[in-house]
Amino acid sequence: MSGVRHLVLVAPFVGENVGMTDTRPSLIIFSPSGIVPAAAPVRKALKRLNALGFASTLDASALSKHQRFAGDDATRLDSIHRVAEAAPHVALAARGGYGLTRLLDQIEWPLIARSVERGTAWVGYSDVTALQLAAIAHKAAGPESVGEGVTAGFWAGPMANEDFGHKDSVDGGDDVTQEVFVEAMTGELEAVGFRTEAGFDGLEARGRLWGGNLAVVQALLGTPHFPKIKGGVLFLEDVNEHPYRIERTLLQLHQAGVLDQQKAVLLGTFNGFKKSPLDRGYNLKAAIAYLRSQTTTPILTGLPFGHVPTKLCLPLGRKVNLVVQGRDVLVMW
Repeated sequence: MSGVRHLVLVAPFVGENVGMTDTRPSLIIFSPSGIVPAAAPVRKALKRLNALGFASTLDASALSKHQRFAGDDATRLDSIHRVAEAAPHVALAARGGYGLTRLLDQIEWPLIARSVERGTAWVGYSDVTALQLAAIAHKAAGPESVGEGVTAGFWAGPMANEDFGHKDSVDGGDDVTQEVFVEAMTGELEAVGFRTEAGFDGLEARGRLWGGNLAVVQALLGTPHFPKIKGGVLFLEDVNEHPYRIERTLLQLHQAGVLDQQKAVLLGTFNGFKKSPLDRGYNLKAAIAYLRSQTTTPILTGLPFGHVPTKLCLPLGRKVNLVVQGRDVLVMW
């Protein structure tokens, strides 16, 4: 069970979304956060997603530009509401960056909830964490426990630009990431697995899966958009953050009582930072060891998720079972 566990690909399904004559699952690429620097990656992503079996389209303002954002706040807010009204099978973010926290007080959460009820799966990571966790907090992410094969709701997963439109890849991105995405969006993905450090053999837990980008999770703490989940399975990742900043943020979550309220914490990839001559042996491993000394909640490393080519799809807000056998971790829903 080492590496990413993904199941056999099947033909795309026809969902309950009405108004579509194409029998392929409908997919809209939209830009709720940072600016899309160039159109070429998005165009490539559209072609790749169509080749993977989706009827893919680009939201009207996906390529808008305003300062560092994909359009001003009103433009990006309108795009979210427009996609929710359309209720495609998949609402796929073009990229992250920054911008969603500006919009959280203005988003029409009942409209988001209705899109989920109609079958929409909202997918992304990084800055999209803000939309995902706020949807959980505002009860717009769907039921806590859903039936087999249901894809609607919020998924931490790949985004259009880098994962389907990467300029250096013939297929636009990592093949495992894309295969897992198709399986998740067609209702075939039931579990993911990975390898962790020794010392957690026999661990079993059940709880709501939630989390995402660590900096965004921290930014929502203390706001109405932070989901108050107890007994959950929290997963985290980040990029361009030095280990001491990662420790400081995790320590804030601990001191706020968040970590102790979870059944387990799963750490993905933390990359892109530069070492400092002041570290003197201090590194990410040391930071994690310190956090483990402060909380009784198991902290597992090795989750294949973050700002890396190969990443899983994780159903946010869904009840999951976590099982560790030796160093093999299985997360099932």
